[in-house]
Amino acid sequence: MSYQIRYIFLATFLVLFYAGCSTKSYYGGYYKPLKTHRVNNSASVQRATMRPYMVGGRMYYPTVVKTGNIYRGIASWYGPNFHGKKTSNGEWYDMYAMTAAHKTLPMNTIVKVTNLLNGKSTIVRINDRGPFVKNRIIDLSYAAAKKIGVVARGTAPVRLEILGFHGKILEPSAKKQSVRLSNFYVQIGSFRRKEGAKTYQNRYNNYQNRYNTVVVKGVFQGRPIYRVWLNGFKSENEARDFIKSGNFAGAFIVRK
Repeated sequence: MSYQIRYIFLATFLVLFYAGCSTKSYYGGYYKPLKTHRVNNSASVQRATMRPYMVGGRMYYPTVVKTGNIYRGIASWYGPNFHGKKTSNGEWYDMYAMTAAHKTLPMNTIVKVTNLLNGKSTIVRINDRGPFVKNRIIDLSYAAAKKIGVVARGTAPVRLEILGFHGKILEPSAKKQSVRLSNFYVQIGSFRRKEGAKTYQNRYNNYQNRYNTVVVKGVFQGRPIYRVWLNGFKSENEARDFIKSGNFAGAFIVRK
């Protein structure tokens, strides 16, 4: 066999070999086939916040909810193409864990999900954001979706019930609890005259359909001063993000 023929044969063999070993593509992402691999989240969890976020040009605002609240909608699921990637609360997504994505429920909320087609239920913890598809309410992990019979169909109508927060289920006999607003405010103005503060308060009350204004009387350099604060922030990070938006020059955080 000549040198040229041996070279062509070897090159062809290598191309076919590596093509057979390549990973598959799902929706533009690549992953190696997984069997029962589990993701270790013990060192990756970050402190989740309630800050608003934008997807596809639309703002989403995390919701204050109470235990026992009921919601209905369409569930979907996500699996291998996201396995091992970061979730919105800093964990690595594990398709075999009982977790789910929701657009506005607080991170680490515990939710009971019931498939309305077959009555099967499971309990999941919210650790990601989504699904960003019209009319869908929750995106289940592969394991959670399989347990209640959603995997084969792809989607199913479901009932959601809030069971607890911070990764813990609250006892049914316990008084209804909710994720409370934080005690962080943002000062957006200060006035010597009370009338000026009131006018400013009315102008920015229910700002962005989310934040409300309050006037707080104080003393500065021996004279009365009226400060206008925005409240409704659910965390210090949300308040800091709001200030960074630059909508109010000189704004700063106040903790009451």
